[in-house]
Amino acid sequence: MGSKKNTDMTVKEDTVKILSNKASADEISGNNFSGESETQAEPQAVAKPKKVRSRGQKYGMVRSQVDKTKAYDHFAAVELIKKLSYTKFDGSITADIVLRNDSDTVTLTFPHSTGKTIRVAIVDDALIAQIGQGIIEFDALITSPQFMPKLARLAKTLGPKGLMPNPKTGTITDKPELKKAELEGGKVTIKSEKKAPLMHVTLGKTSMETRFLVENLTTLTDALKGRMLKLTISATMSPSVKVAIV
Repeated sequence: MGSKKNTDMTVKEDTVKILSNKASADEISGNNFSGESETQAEPQAVAKPKKVRSRGQKYGMVRSQVDKTKAYDHFAAVELIKKLSYTKFDGSITADIVLRNDSDTVTLTFPHSTGKTIRVAIVDDALIAQIGQGIIEFDALITSPQFMPKLARLAKTLGPKGLMPNPKTGTITDKPELKKAELEGGKVTIKSEKKAPLMHVTLGKTSMETRFLVENLTTLTDALKGRMLKLTISATMSPSVKVAIV
């Protein structure tokens, strides 16, 4: 008789995998038989397009009167800004300066009021108690040296507001009354922005005489002579006008 072939009679069980209803077509076709639906990747956020700043009709009308290629002299610039201002109230005229260096400071006294009232306080025990309670009703703080240890405990309150007395600005002095009179009389210390060589200075109101505004502007430019790269002036509501640097 011929040889008999051995027949394997072992019963093999087929494993049936059930796909979830959410399985994709790729899974059914054999690319994924894990029996679990894969988590779909979240769509990436689409950056919103920047809004184009639109100007009003009044701005467009006055803007057309400015020659952006021209740098005006002080008198012509001030006269033009007063003409271009279209507020119904007494707007402010501001000088915006690009400096050669950041962290720049200048101290000067304007010959005419800028229309901004500065509240100056001299440190005493009563004022220290008020500051400790969070009551701050002044724009500049002057102290004599003996009060500095007490003020040091309030540095976290005064420092962020730029109100901490500093010998560099003359607000720590043996003659605080004299310093107060100077500040109230128009003497100011102007600082550039913390992280940029930019300075913004109020020159006065649109209702002021042109010659007063020109004299304030000249005082500022004289104090910053050699330190400016660009100078423009503008009113509260007006386009800016480039000013010649001499």
